[in-house]
Amino acid sequence: MRFASPEFLWGLFSLPLFALLFLYAFHRRKRLSARFVSLPMLPKLSTSVSLWRRVLKMSLLLLAIALLWVALARPQWGRKMEYYERKGLDLVLLQDISLSMLAEDVKPNRLVRSRHEIAAFLESLKGDRVGLVAFSGEAQVMVPLTLDYGTVQMILKELSPGWLMPGTNLAAAIEKGIQMFQGAGNAGKYSVMILMTDGEEHDAQAVEAARKANELGIRIYTIGIGSREGVPIPEKTKNGEITYKKDRYGNIVTTRLEEPTLQAIAGATGGLYYYANPGEFQLQKVLTEIAALEKKEHSSGQLETYQDRYQIFLVCVLALLLSELLISERSRPRKKNAGRFE
Repeated sequence: MRFASPEFLWGLFSLPLFALLFLYAFHRRKRLSARFVSLPMLPKLSTSVSLWRRVLKMSLLLLAIALLWVALARPQWGRKMEYYERKGLDLVLLQDISLSMLAEDVKPNRLVRSRHEIAAFLESLKGDRVGLVAFSGEAQVMVPLTLDYGTVQMILKELSPGWLMPGTNLAAAIEKGIQMFQGAGNAGKYSVMILMTDGEEHDAQAVEAARKANELGIRIYTIGIGSREGVPIPEKTKNGEITYKKDRYGNIVTTRLEEPTLQAIAGATGGLYYYANPGEFQLQKVLTEIAALEKKEHSSGQLETYQDRYQIFLVCVLALLLSELLISERSRPRKKNAGRFE
């Protein structure tokens, strides 16, 4: 026999404490009774109370607690063979962290909303490897392809503008994603990029990079974040006050979503473009879309597993508790034999 969660066995050391609590309750009940009846008279008035029955009830409770700790430790014995197969896609998330992502047309701002939506997106994945690329004026691989979604979420929370060169270089992000797939030896029809940005790039390099990805069989889905009308970009001063970004002439700089580039990137690879409006971010629609794609088999085989037997102990716990409830502390009064002349 083995235990899957042996740390719960430490709970068995709590049994002496429970025993002391039961004894304390017994003596407290006796003291409360003495308030109404003198101690010399108490034994005469409580002759029906059986000491051994009280001891038995306490023993049953202690045994039930002990078996409960054993059940929580998940005892296992016996083995069985299970066949497993893991299929999935390789997904690279391209997250824009340029200064314009601080615009608050999507609450609380574009970047924070992106992080929240990606976290929910990761919780819906099963068997897909995920990588993360952050970009602004340059691109950087933050997490290589992995099944450890927790690590991706942890790094994602730390992303903020100012880490990389200013600007928005979509082409660099796509190139970095291609390199990640090629480095893992998996560029092809099982490779997908999801680009989240406000799309403020005004040259054709990004579309050319998308065509290169298409030649390798990589599909790109783009999500446009932000308002189609210009909105200001908030900045914090050294004093912690909120102001808005201005150009060298003192005019407030505005940012707006550039959809044509994002539509062209997605169209070049057979992917789709989604507009993330304030009420719906669209990542779940991307998840629905990629769920229909053919999955690559990452691994398969047979796995020998132990069988859980904690159910047996839980049944015993219930039986002991039920027995404790049914046993009375009072013994049945003995019937006196009636005499012939009574």
